[in-house]
Amino acid sequence: MSQMPQLSACPSCEEPLESGDRFCGACGYDLSAVPVRPQDNPTITMNGSVPAQGAAAGAYPEPPSVPPAGGPWPAPGPDAPPLPGAPPAEGVRFDHPPRTQGHAAPPGGYAPQPEGYPAQSETYQAQQPDEYLLQAPDPRVSADPAAQAAGAGGKVCVACRAGRVDDDGYCENCGHAQPRERDHMEQESGPVAAVSDRGLRHHRNEDAFAIGSTALPDGSPASVAIVCDGVSSATRPDDASMAASRAASESLLEALPRGTHPQQAMHDAIIAASRAVNSLAAEPATAREQAPHQNAPACTIVGTVVTSGLLIVGWVGDSRAYWVPVDRSAPPARLTEDDSWAAQMVAAGLMSEAEAYADERAHAITGWLGADAYELEPHTAAFKPDRPGVVVVCTDGLWNYAEAADEMARVVPLDAAAQPLHSARVLVGHALDGGGHDNVTVALVPFPAVSQGAGSA
Repeated sequence: MSQMPQLSACPSCEEPLESGDRFCGACGYDLSAVPVRPQDNPTITMNGSVPAQGAAAGAYPEPPSVPPAGGPWPAPGPDAPPLPGAPPAEGVRFDHPPRTQGHAAPPGGYAPQPEGYPAQSETYQAQQPDEYLLQAPDPRVSADPAAQAAGAGGKVCVACRAGRVDDDGYCENCGHAQPRERDHMEQESGPVAAVSDRGLRHHRNEDAFAIGSTALPDGSPASVAIVCDGVSSATRPDDASMAASRAASESLLEALPRGTHPQQAMHDAIIAASRAVNSLAAEPATAREQAPHQNAPACTIVGTVVTSGLLIVGWVGDSRAYWVPVDRSAPPARLTEDDSWAAQMVAAGLMSEAEAYADERAHAITGWLGADAYELEPHTAAFKPDRPGVVVVCTDGLWNYAEAADEMARVVPLDAAAQPLHSARVLVGHALDGGGHDNVTVALVPFPAVSQGAGSA
């Protein structure tokens, strides 16, 4: 049974209507001829070129049988823990109020009608006032509007596929706001790949990542991945995550070729990221924007360095790293411990993990990078896997939908080590299919097999 449309004015004579009228009292127009608009909420399909797929498994260089030149690395910590198994939780604090990352911000702008959706009826189109119709591009100017826009150095609207996008990010033809560059990002660097997406609820992407590959002094490869999640309750969280990811990545890619031990390099990289975020609080733009209820720019950070025989992770906050072996008969592991209210409750023995993460305070973070952080406590841990696998580095926008290590392993594709970019897309899609309540960022770093008889790191 069709519904009567809720019209405030007659589409024929534009005279005011009373609620429930079937015919216009002024001209007698049959209001039931106007169908109700479909209650849809389509999403925008992102444009952009797709990087090449990841390197095949056999293309990754064979791990060396000796540690870097200049002598063996000292064993990280007392003893590097074997996998599987996460490092023991480091000290937790109760003397600073938790900081909460925001969720479920309303989506911004309008979304175009997706391809294949049935066109509106001729009756509906005929009865609408002229100002509601989109102005079609003039066919005399160019038979190919997209080519015209591209030729003029502009972008083509993702909604109408015809109009040129102006400098403010809106289509000159249909007026739709265009997706921003950070709404969806993909990158591949050597064997490492990462994907970041705005999600379905947030109005902007406050995550950031940086990936890269380099060589150690002996020529053996090292892969780097950094993932940061901006704290939504703070000022300029998107700037904070971008500054932190870039600073940490640059620090690692400079230190590793010089022979700095990867665990020390990770610690120093987090310090560099913290300084980069702290510097944002002193910028004039922040001072003008700051209000009494706002905090300084802040973000979480998690990163990994993968060499031929050593896996390093470092973090502050609740972004995570997971280990997923190629042989799925071997157990996976979570490599990080959250700086969060829920983790503190579990560590103190006050609540079970299920109870803590079911609490509304679970995602209140107790550690972050930012000028108002009580005390910076970079966490680092080192592992020496005995088999090939992949390291999953991600924000809570992903692990909220695959929290336990075995849950994450189930959604990581079996060929993740050989096809990291495709697998990162699959993981982001898993989060979006689950609701996409937060920004989603994931980086995948394959870990090579250790040569038989290789020396310890």
